Amino acid sequence: MTRRRWIAECWDEATATLVGAQAEHMTRVLRAQPGMEADVVAGGHVFHAQVAAIAANEVRFNLIAELEADPAMPVTLVMAIYKFDHMEWAIEKATELGVAAIAPVIARRTEKHLAQAALKRAARWRRIVHEASQQARRCDVPIIFDPIPLATRIREAAEATRDDSGAACATSGFAQIVLAEQERTTTLRHALEEAVAAAETEMPTIEIAIGPEGGWAPEEEALFDANGWRAASLGPRILRAETAALAALAVVASYLE
Repeated sequence: MTRRRWIAECWDEATATLVGAQAEHMTRVLRAQPGMEADVVAGGHVFHAQVAAIAANEVRFNLIAELEADPAMPVTLVMAIYKFDHMEWAIEKATELGVAAIAPVIARRTEKHLAQAALKRAARWRRIVHEASQQARRCDVPIIFDPIPLATRIREAAEATRDDSGAACATSGFAQIVLAEQERTTTLRHALEEAVAAAETEMPTIEIAIGPEGGWAPEEEALFDANGWRAASLGPRILRAETAALAALAVVASYLE
Protein backbone atom coordinates (compact mmCIF):
# COMPACT_ATOMS: atom_id res chain seq x y z
CA MET A 1 0.00 0.00 0.00
CA THR A 2 1.32 3.45 -0.96
CA ARG A 3 1.98 5.63 2.06
CA ARG A 4 0.60 9.17 2.26
CA ARG A 5 3.18 11.87 1.57
CA TRP A 6 3.49 15.06 3.60
CA ILE A 7 5.71 18.11 3.25
CA ALA A 8 7.16 19.25 6.56
CA GLU A 9 7.30 22.89 7.58
CA CYS A 10 10.31 22.36 9.86
CA TRP A 11 12.84 19.60 10.44
CA ASP A 12 16.23 18.59 11.78
CA GLU A 13 18.45 15.57 11.17
CA ALA A 14 16.15 13.13 12.96
CA THR A 15 12.65 14.62 13.03
CA ALA A 16 10.19 16.58 10.90
CA THR A 17 7.08 18.47 11.93
CA LEU A 18 3.78 19.39 10.32
CA VAL A 19 1.89 22.40 11.63
CA GLY A 20 -1.28 24.31 10.86
CA ALA A 21 -3.70 22.94 8.26
CA GLN A 22 -1.66 19.82 7.50
CA ALA A 23 -1.43 18.85 11.15
CA GLU A 24 -5.13 19.54 11.66
CA HIS A 25 -6.03 17.33 8.70
CA MET A 26 -3.90 14.49 10.07
CA THR A 27 -5.35 14.68 13.55
CA ARG A 28 -9.02 15.47 12.87
CA VAL A 29 -9.66 13.80 9.52
CA LEU A 30 -7.17 10.93 9.40
CA ARG A 31 -7.19 10.33 13.18
CA ALA A 32 -3.41 9.96 13.18
CA GLN A 33 -1.87 8.11 16.09
CA PRO A 34 1.74 7.57 17.22
CA GLY A 35 3.29 4.80 15.16
CA MET A 36 1.42 5.72 11.94
CA GLU A 37 3.79 5.54 8.95
CA ALA A 38 4.07 8.06 6.11
CA ASP A 39 6.51 9.52 3.61
CA VAL A 40 7.71 12.96 4.66
CA VAL A 41 9.50 15.54 2.53
CA ALA A 42 12.04 17.55 4.52
CA GLY A 43 14.66 19.84 3.04
CA GLY A 44 14.22 18.50 -0.49
CA HIS A 45 14.62 14.86 0.62
CA VAL A 46 11.99 12.16 1.10
CA PHE A 47 11.98 9.98 4.20
CA HIS A 48 10.09 6.94 5.41
CA ALA A 49 8.80 8.32 8.71
CA GLN A 50 6.69 7.42 11.71
CA VAL A 51 4.45 9.64 13.83
CA ALA A 52 6.17 10.25 17.15
CA ALA A 53 3.94 12.81 18.86
CA ILE A 54 0.66 14.62 18.24
CA ALA A 55 -0.55 17.95 19.57
CA ALA A 56 -3.49 20.20 18.67
CA ASN A 57 -1.72 21.94 15.78
CA GLU A 58 1.43 19.89 15.39
CA VAL A 59 2.42 16.40 14.28
CA ARG A 60 6.03 15.33 14.79
CA PHE A 61 7.64 12.47 12.88
CA ASN A 62 10.75 10.44 13.48
CA LEU A 63 12.67 10.12 10.22
CA ILE A 64 13.53 6.46 9.66
CA ALA A 65 15.25 6.21 6.29
CA GLU A 66 15.80 8.39 3.24
CA LEU A 67 14.06 7.24 0.07
CA GLU A 68 15.09 7.64 -3.55
CA ALA A 69 13.32 10.54 -5.22
CA ASP A 70 13.23 12.19 -8.63
CA PRO A 71 14.41 15.82 -8.74
CA ALA A 72 12.44 18.61 -10.37
CA MET A 73 13.15 19.48 -13.97
CA PRO A 74 15.63 22.38 -14.17
CA VAL A 75 12.96 24.67 -15.58
CA THR A 76 11.57 28.02 -14.51
CA LEU A 77 8.37 29.14 -16.21
CA VAL A 78 8.24 32.91 -16.67
CA MET A 79 4.48 33.33 -16.91
CA ALA A 80 2.84 36.58 -17.92
CA ILE A 81 -0.10 37.09 -15.57
CA TYR A 82 -3.51 36.32 -17.04
CA LYS A 83 -6.96 35.36 -15.74
CA PHE A 84 -6.39 33.96 -12.27
CA ASP A 85 -8.60 30.88 -12.57
CA HIS A 86 -6.83 29.77 -15.76
CA MET A 87 -3.42 30.66 -14.36
CA GLU A 88 -4.00 28.74 -11.13
CA TRP A 89 -4.95 25.65 -13.10
CA ALA A 90 -1.71 25.99 -15.08
CA ILE A 91 0.32 26.45 -11.89
CA GLU A 92 -1.18 23.32 -10.38
CA LYS A 93 -0.54 21.21 -13.48
CA ALA A 94 2.96 22.61 -13.99
CA THR A 95 3.74 21.50 -10.44
CA GLU A 96 2.50 18.01 -11.20
CA LEU A 97 4.69 17.91 -14.32
CA GLY A 98 7.83 18.78 -12.34
CA VAL A 99 8.56 22.48 -12.84
CA ALA A 100 11.23 23.84 -10.48
CA ALA A 101 9.98 27.43 -10.25
CA ILE A 102 7.37 29.83 -11.59
CA ALA A 103 8.06 33.53 -12.07
CA PRO A 104 4.85 35.54 -12.62
CA VAL A 105 5.48 38.74 -14.56
CA ILE A 106 3.42 41.79 -15.45
CA ALA A 107 3.41 42.15 -19.22
CA ARG A 108 2.22 44.95 -21.48
CA ARG A 109 -1.06 43.13 -22.13
CA THR A 110 -1.67 41.96 -18.56
CA GLU A 111 -4.99 43.41 -17.46
CA LYS A 112 -4.52 46.26 -15.01
CA HIS A 113 -6.71 44.82 -12.23
CA LEU A 114 -4.86 41.49 -12.42
CA ALA A 115 -1.50 43.23 -12.18
CA GLN A 116 -2.67 45.17 -9.11
CA ALA A 117 -3.96 42.03 -7.36
CA ALA A 118 -1.08 39.72 -8.30
CA LEU A 119 1.18 40.29 -5.28
CA LYS A 120 -1.58 39.36 -2.83
CA ARG A 121 -2.52 36.39 -5.01
CA ALA A 122 0.99 34.94 -4.73
CA ALA A 123 0.19 33.50 -1.29
CA ARG A 124 -2.63 31.47 -2.84
CA TRP A 125 -0.33 30.29 -5.64
CA ARG A 126 2.14 29.03 -3.04
CA ARG A 127 -0.62 27.04 -1.31
CA ILE A 128 -1.58 25.54 -4.66
CA VAL A 129 1.95 24.33 -5.43
CA HIS A 130 2.31 22.94 -1.91
CA GLU A 131 -0.87 20.87 -2.23
CA ALA A 132 -0.08 19.82 -5.81
CA SER A 133 3.41 18.71 -4.77
CA GLN A 134 1.95 16.41 -2.15
CA GLN A 135 -0.61 15.02 -4.58
CA ALA A 136 2.08 14.38 -7.21
CA ARG A 137 4.40 12.82 -4.59
CA ARG A 138 7.18 15.29 -5.33
CA CYS A 139 10.26 15.58 -3.15
CA ASP A 140 10.18 19.38 -3.29
CA VAL A 141 7.88 22.35 -3.75
CA PRO A 142 8.30 24.72 -6.70
CA ILE A 143 9.39 28.26 -5.91
CA ILE A 144 6.81 30.93 -6.65
CA PHE A 145 8.59 34.24 -7.11
CA ASP A 146 6.86 37.48 -6.25
CA PRO A 147 5.23 39.06 -9.33
CA ILE A 148 7.38 41.77 -10.95
CA PRO A 149 7.36 43.68 -14.25
CA LEU A 150 8.64 41.69 -17.23
CA ALA A 151 11.49 44.14 -17.85
CA THR A 152 12.74 43.62 -14.29
CA ARG A 153 12.73 39.84 -14.69
CA ILE A 154 14.62 40.03 -17.98
CA ARG A 155 17.20 42.35 -16.44
CA GLU A 156 17.69 40.01 -13.46
CA ALA A 157 18.02 37.01 -15.78
CA ALA A 158 20.60 38.89 -17.87
CA GLU A 159 22.65 39.66 -14.77
CA ALA A 160 22.58 36.00 -13.74
CA THR A 161 24.14 34.95 -17.05
CA ARG A 162 27.13 37.28 -16.85
CA ASP A 163 30.55 36.28 -15.61
CA ASP A 164 32.63 38.13 -13.01
CA SER A 165 33.81 40.64 -15.59
CA GLY A 166 30.25 41.49 -16.59
CA ALA A 167 30.45 39.81 -19.99
CA ALA A 168 27.60 37.64 -21.21
CA CYS A 169 28.28 33.90 -21.00
CA ALA A 170 26.77 31.83 -23.79
CA THR A 171 27.86 28.59 -22.10
CA SER A 172 27.20 29.57 -18.49
CA GLY A 173 24.61 26.87 -17.96
CA PHE A 174 21.57 29.06 -18.64
CA ALA A 175 19.11 28.66 -21.50
CA GLN A 176 16.57 31.44 -21.99
CA ILE A 177 13.76 30.68 -24.41
CA VAL A 178 10.72 32.81 -25.22
CA LEU A 179 7.72 31.21 -26.89
CA ALA A 180 6.75 33.55 -29.72
CA GLU A 181 3.85 33.28 -32.15
CA GLN A 182 5.81 34.81 -35.05
CA GLU A 183 8.61 32.21 -34.75
CA ARG A 184 8.06 29.37 -37.20
CA THR A 185 11.46 27.83 -37.95
CA THR A 186 12.90 27.08 -34.50
CA THR A 187 10.95 24.59 -32.41
CA LEU A 188 11.22 24.45 -28.64
CA ARG A 189 12.84 21.03 -28.87
CA HIS A 190 15.48 22.36 -31.28
CA ALA A 191 16.20 25.28 -28.93
CA LEU A 192 16.62 22.81 -26.06
CA GLU A 193 19.00 20.65 -28.10
CA GLU A 194 21.15 23.71 -28.85
CA ALA A 195 21.16 24.77 -25.18
CA VAL A 196 22.20 21.34 -23.95
CA ALA A 197 24.94 21.13 -26.59
CA ALA A 198 26.26 24.59 -25.63
CA ALA A 199 26.34 23.66 -21.93
CA GLU A 200 28.58 20.68 -22.79
CA THR A 201 29.01 18.53 -19.66
CA GLU A 202 26.44 20.23 -17.41
CA MET A 203 22.68 20.39 -17.63
CA PRO A 204 21.60 23.98 -18.25
CA THR A 205 19.09 25.81 -16.12
CA ILE A 206 16.21 26.62 -18.43
CA GLU A 207 13.87 29.61 -18.38
CA ILE A 208 10.86 29.51 -20.68
CA ALA A 209 8.78 32.68 -21.07
CA ILE A 210 5.08 32.35 -21.91
CA GLY A 211 3.07 35.40 -22.90
CA PRO A 212 -0.34 36.63 -21.76
CA GLU A 213 -3.61 36.43 -23.65
CA GLY A 214 -2.96 38.35 -26.84
CA GLY A 215 0.73 37.48 -26.84
CA TRP A 216 3.83 39.56 -26.26
CA ALA A 217 3.81 43.18 -27.35
CA PRO A 218 6.35 44.16 -30.06
CA GLU A 219 8.48 46.11 -27.57
CA GLU A 220 8.61 43.03 -25.31
CA GLU A 221 9.74 40.83 -28.18
CA ALA A 222 12.47 43.38 -28.90
CA LEU A 223 13.48 43.35 -25.22
CA PHE A 224 13.82 39.57 -25.20
CA ASP A 225 15.89 39.68 -28.39
CA ALA A 226 18.17 42.42 -27.06
CA ASN A 227 18.92 40.33 -23.96
CA GLY A 228 19.77 37.11 -25.77
CA TRP A 229 16.56 35.11 -25.35
CA ARG A 230 16.01 32.54 -28.10
CA ALA A 231 12.58 32.66 -29.73
CA ALA A 232 10.96 29.26 -30.25
CA SER A 233 7.69 27.78 -31.40
CA LEU A 234 5.34 25.10 -30.10
CA GLY A 235 3.92 24.58 -33.58
CA PRO A 236 1.54 26.19 -36.05
CA ARG A 237 -1.50 26.40 -33.75
CA ILE A 238 -2.30 29.33 -31.49
CA LEU A 239 -2.52 27.99 -27.92
CA ARG A 240 -4.07 29.50 -24.82
CA ALA A 241 -1.48 30.59 -22.27
CA GLU A 242 -2.25 27.73 -19.89
CA THR A 243 -2.08 25.18 -22.72
CA ALA A 244 1.26 26.58 -23.88
CA ALA A 245 2.71 26.24 -20.37
CA LEU A 246 1.86 22.56 -20.13
CA ALA A 247 2.83 21.80 -23.72
CA ALA A 248 6.23 23.41 -23.14
CA LEU A 249 6.85 21.35 -20.02
CA ALA A 250 5.80 18.19 -21.82
CA VAL A 251 8.35 18.92 -24.56
CA VAL A 252 11.08 19.54 -21.98
CA ALA A 253 10.21 16.36 -20.07
CA SER A 254 10.23 14.24 -23.22
CA TYR A 255 13.69 15.56 -24.09
CA LEU A 256 15.37 15.60 -20.68
CA GLU A 257 13.80 12.58 -19.02
